[in-house]
Amino acid sequence: MTRDELVAVYDDRGNEVGAAPRHQIRSEGLWHAGTAVMLLSPDRHKVYVHQRSWDKDVFPGVYDCWSGGLLAPGETPMTGALRELREELGVDEVELEQLGANIYCEPPIRYFCVAYEAIWDGPITHQPEEIIDGWWMPLNELRLRLTNPEAFPFVPDGRQLIDWWFANRHQDA
Repeated sequence: MTRDELVAVYDDRGNEVGAAPRHQIRSEGLWHAGTAVMLLSPDRHKVYVHQRSWDKDVFPGVYDCWSGGLLAPGETPMTGALRELREELGVDEVELEQLGANIYCEPPIRYFCVAYEAIWDGPITHQPEEIIDGWWMPLNELRLRLTNPEAFPFVPDGRQLIDWWFANRHQDA
């Protein structure tokens, strides 16, 4: 999504109520919706981690294990998740398992997020405008790195999601 691409605007109860350019969503802190997809290795012991581009409009240069983005007007979360996965990582024709919905509210960023996970062992092609680098990381290593935010700065909304995921979906990592 580009700076001036239209993004769906939501009310504080999660209902789509309009659209606005991406820069307006950011500058005015408008409620919006997005998706997040975690790629897991077939044995479910590794997660794909990437470093965000320094040109990102929020949280540039930090690490994340979720691929995703903002929903366009009328776009469903599943369609948005598949689109973002294809755009950011070149991953296509993958089955997504919906994990649930989450709210991230740290003004000026306020959004409803639908999270998914997918099993993948195919090629990954980074979109250079979005991602600097990426690699497969053992889940226990990710959990350990998250304990040192100075050495491993992690995107805050992604941190909220991975903490939830570790607590509810993958307690043995």
